[in-house]
Amino acid sequence: MALPSLSVLQLSSLLGERLLVRGWHVATAESCTGGGIAAAITAVAGSSSWFEYGIVSYSNSAKEKLLRVNPQTLLEHGAVNQTVVEEMVAGVLSVSGADIAVAVSGVAGPSGGTVEKPVGTVWFAWGLASGETYSECFHFAGDRFSVQSQAVAQGLTGLLKLL
Repeated sequence: MALPSLSVLQLSSLLGERLLVRGWHVATAESCTGGGIAAAITAVAGSSSWFEYGIVSYSNSAKEKLLRVNPQTLLEHGAVNQTVVEEMVAGVLSVSGADIAVAVSGVAGPSGGTVEKPVGTVWFAWGLASGETYSECFHFAGDRFSVQSQAVAQGLTGLLKLL
């Protein structure tokens, strides 16, 4: 399902409508967006009816402690990786009891990029409590704020696609 160019608030509102119809709750596990997805969701009046909670796990230790990401995964692959975001989404689903969740980890810049993971590289995982998980890597352009803004919109869009 292709979504037209919607604002973050419109995406969040649409997400809320679809979750309410199902009687579902959403949770977020965020690193490079710093809680931006949760903030977008809670900008919608009535979101307490469908938003469970969000975890900002910026450090590796927070990913391990709060989301149960395997330390070996982080050691072998770094925080910006498919396996890491898949473990993050599984962790937030487990600890929150939510029905659907998104996890995000990336390099927002302006520093921190490498040849293999340049600035703008952002991994996402979206998952359902039933065990279905989908992950994808995006390469966003622009400064830190722009990368984070694009990542917030993509995180919401992915949740809508999973619904």
